[in-house]
Amino acid sequence: MSKLIENIQKSDSEILADYCTFRVGGKAKLMLWPKNTEEIVDAISYCENEGMKYIVLGNGSNVLFLDEGFDGVVIELHRNITGIEINGENIYVAAGEFLSSAANKAKENELTGMEFAAGIPGTLGGAIVMNAGAYGGEMKDIVEYVDVIDPDKKLHRYSCEEMQFGYRKSIISDKHIVIGAMLKLKKGNLTDICDRMKELQDARRSKQPLEYPSAGSTFKRPEGHFAGKLIEDSGLKGYRVGGAMVSEKHCGFVINYDHCTASDIIRLMQDVQKIVKEKYDVTLEPEVRIIK
Repeated sequence: MSKLIENIQKSDSEILADYCTFRVGGKAKLMLWPKNTEEIVDAISYCENEGMKYIVLGNGSNVLFLDEGFDGVVIELHRNITGIEINGENIYVAAGEFLSSAANKAKENELTGMEFAAGIPGTLGGAIVMNAGAYGGEMKDIVEYVDVIDPDKKLHRYSCEEMQFGYRKSIISDKHIVIGAMLKLKKGNLTDICDRMKELQDARRSKQPLEYPSAGSTFKRPEGHFAGKLIEDSGLKGYRVGGAMVSEKHCGFVINYDHCTASDIIRLMQDVQKIVKEKYDVTLEPEVRIIK
């Protein structure tokens, strides 16, 4: 075993279904749980030296692992790269921390601006990479700066403007790793914050299939359209492939309805894309990231 990772917690027997919200996927060749920035850099260096592909994983809420697993290294941040620090009206959140935990911490400190994030199931790192958003709010609205390990394995701090946030995207590539971010919030009224969070949580429960494993919205919102409406209008509500299904509650969600496989999900997504394209000449782009 390379000296670079000899002190990093590791396992070669992890089933990836246990590390993603779709609850599908085979085995990882190797999983690493670095405890700090230095160990993350060592993990990347190890992968590069060995010619092994790697991915960085938070809560796995926007990924789909294949049934055959991942023939590479999974660098998992959710276990150890955590922490939330309050600094006046700002809050610094580590990459592996749940976004919902940060939103609740903000609420406890009567800080407003993160209410939209309370029900988002991912970690801070993933939310930054894809500029996660919900109910009119996005990460770009509250980011002051983001700390990353850049492609040269150096620590770099990007301002919100430098992040080039767009719809479900940012400047962060597969060669960047988010370490943490400073979020700028404002003092608010605790009752108002609680009421808004409850309102959004109730809306999620009533409109989204939270009782089934999924990766949230399966497709990005096409220009001038809503993916869920296009799918529903195509007659695909409840459409099934194996154990995967287009949710009857919200057609924008593909769910693991009955012990499905990753192959079921992929085939269903392809069917949906094909039918929507035929009916409406709109190309649906996956929001979920398929890991190969």
